[in-house]
Amino acid sequence: MRVLMLSKACVVGMYQRKLEELAQQPDIDLVVLVPPGWRDPDRGWMPLERAYLEGYDLRVTPIRFNGHFHWHYYPKIAQEIRRFKPDLIHIDEEPYNLATWHTLWHARRSGAKTLFFSWQNIERRYPPPFRWGEQWVLRTVDYALMGTQSAAEVWQAKGYRKPLAVVPQFGVDPVVFSPPERPRSGASFVIGFVGRLVEEKGGAMLLDALSQLDGVWQLDVVGDGPEKENLMAQAKQLRVADRLTFGSLPSTRMPGYYQGLDVVVVPSLTRPNWKEQFGRVIVEAMACGVPVIGSSSGAIPDVIENAGLIFPEGDAAALTDLLRQLMRSPDLRQTLAQKGRQRVMEFYTQAQVAAQTAAVYHQMLKID
Repeated sequence: MRVLMLSKACVVGMYQRKLEELAQQPDIDLVVLVPPGWRDPDRGWMPLERAYLEGYDLRVTPIRFNGHFHWHYYPKIAQEIRRFKPDLIHIDEEPYNLATWHTLWHARRSGAKTLFFSWQNIERRYPPPFRWGEQWVLRTVDYALMGTQSAAEVWQAKGYRKPLAVVPQFGVDPVVFSPPERPRSGASFVIGFVGRLVEEKGGAMLLDALSQLDGVWQLDVVGDGPEKENLMAQAKQLRVADRLTFGSLPSTRMPGYYQGLDVVVVPSLTRPNWKEQFGRVIVEAMACGVPVIGSSSGAIPDVIENAGLIFPEGDAAALTDLLRQLMRSPDLRQTLAQKGRQRVMEFYTQAQVAAQTAAVYHQMLKID
């Protein structure tokens, strides 16, 4: 089968590993269209990385309104469809944006089967024209992939009645994201935080929790965003600024970052229009044998299950207590490291995600 995928997410090199795995599945000829980069509102310019390119064709295509999540689209999608003549078009976009509408319109004219992907786990009502476009997509598309069961429930509540499957958008490569050859040694207890520096990611609450943690520790933050200056000021006020580092890393250097940590904290906070959708950081850290402490927001408990520790979101004292437990117990850290790695190997590798996605493709082409 000839599969055309459209994905701005796949400008990230690590995400391309799934594409290699997908191309290795039986009877799949894969072409993936990506923009030259994506201008993320929080992370800034994210240029295309070329990391994993075996077995499929990665093509760069122009994008209009780059960085505008609802309005961006790919003006040459019709030409690409005519050029490749796909049996199936995988639109790696949410159903309420122009890129999905535009691609689906041209896909219908070609006769190709279509699917979209969604992480949205809170029911939102958009104003026109987004609501109109969203409903048209739900009526017109052949299949939907959902990142979590809660996302599936949201779209069914909004009227989606066609086939769907719950499959993560990406997994991890357990060879790249792997435990260090030797256990980390050092006097300081190293805590990691990865993500956008925005209020809902819980950075301020994490600093409150750390300010009550005794002993020798440091926090290594990877990420950027509008809350950075506020977090730095808060750290100074709490007198922990000398224990913090802020920085950014390309995706290819993230495994080494995780391998230098004792724990990763995912302290996300639910907001009226957002709750944690998956927490890719969780599976990356667990794959590297790093214990994870996560809040109760959104999908975090479902991803971690019994392979990590959960605290009530927003409860700084509870987070301090869990950090203290891990800090004092190398045995607990080792147990959670092993459980986390095992959970990733069972559910969240790129190979498993690719196999589940390929199974959906085969099912779709049997749909009348």
